[in-house]
Amino acid sequence: MSLPPLVEPAAELTVDEIRRYSRHLIIPDVGVTGQKRLKNARVLCVGAGGLGSPALLYLAAAGVGTLGIIDFDTVDESNLQRQVIHGVSDVGRSKAESAAASIREINPLVNVEIHNTALDRENVREIFAQYDLIVDGTDNFATRYMVNDAAVLLGKPYVWGSIYRFDGQASVFWAEHGPCYRCLYPEPPPPGMVPSCAEGGVLGVLCASIGSIQVNEAIKLLTGIGEPLVGRLMVYDALEMEYRKIKVRKDPNCALCGDNPTVTDLLEDYEDFCGAVSDEAQEATVDSTITALELKEWQDAGKDIFLVDVREPAEYEIVRIPGATLIPKGDIISGEALAKLPQDRQIVLHCKSGVRSAEALAALKAAGFKDAVHVQGGVLSWIKQIDPALPAY
Repeated sequence: MSLPPLVEPAAELTVDEIRRYSRHLIIPDVGVTGQKRLKNARVLCVGAGGLGSPALLYLAAAGVGTLGIIDFDTVDESNLQRQVIHGVSDVGRSKAESAAASIREINPLVNVEIHNTALDRENVREIFAQYDLIVDGTDNFATRYMVNDAAVLLGKPYVWGSIYRFDGQASVFWAEHGPCYRCLYPEPPPPGMVPSCAEGGVLGVLCASIGSIQVNEAIKLLTGIGEPLVGRLMVYDALEMEYRKIKVRKDPNCALCGDNPTVTDLLEDYEDFCGAVSDEAQEATVDSTITALELKEWQDAGKDIFLVDVREPAEYEIVRIPGATLIPKGDIISGEALAKLPQDRQIVLHCKSGVRSAEALAALKAAGFKDAVHVQGGVLSWIKQIDPALPAY
């Protein structure tokens, strides 16, 4: 489905711009008018991480006149494997500031607007209203649903992407012309069902593959060329080197953009909507949660505990709490590992941050291990409070 250009063309291109963008100008579908539209465009990238890095680099190189960056995080060494907009010298620096510096180095003709803050219910409308197009590079469901809802309520199109291990997805959501994200995913997955990239990993170059698709779609929307991925989901398998397109229809029963919407404003709490942990896990953790400091005290005192690491084997190889036995969460949830657990020792569960161990704890409680507890904050808290020398993957 072809769509009209999203922005009007700028008045003119300077001599420097004509020289810089000459390879665009000689493409008939882009030409001078298309490049003028890019110059006049205002695009916001939500996140300067895995997807945001290649997206921002190529949006800048393409000559998008104003690029907004919203990210409140700082550059960590573990980011450098895939977040190519940052370098070694940027470790510890604001991601938004680091990304802006790289953009200015690539194309000083681009105006960069920095939003060094967390995107939330209070600021998302104000920030989105300043831009023509949103490029979503987020990595969590709460923010994805908020981005979608704000875009629909403001009538803004946005380009979405998602990555995990060797798999990527991309689409364009624009409720005026097709489905929104809620049409594809009406409800978030159950807590702990879909691991994050931090838990399951991601092939670094996959970010470039999906990020470049997002920029391609952004350019098409801004200039009015080609057929954007509105109503279509691009699925990429890097191992098989296979692209598939799946049709996504607008859902007339969609809670947000359907015929009789029930969501007419931003939700009060998107974290609660997506559920950091399930109700069962929340209930299981009541009076069954210890801190990393308490775990260390128990170990030093020689308390007879059975410490279980519920992460995946690859994570266990990177860093582990001393004395822990690896039993992945899935084996506990399925019941396969229950026979391996001692009945005469107190079981202490931990994961990376405390979410997976809470889910595993709920399964153990249901199986009769009433004295089991889990470590709040998991490995991350252990590193922060007990052993900062360990790698914070």
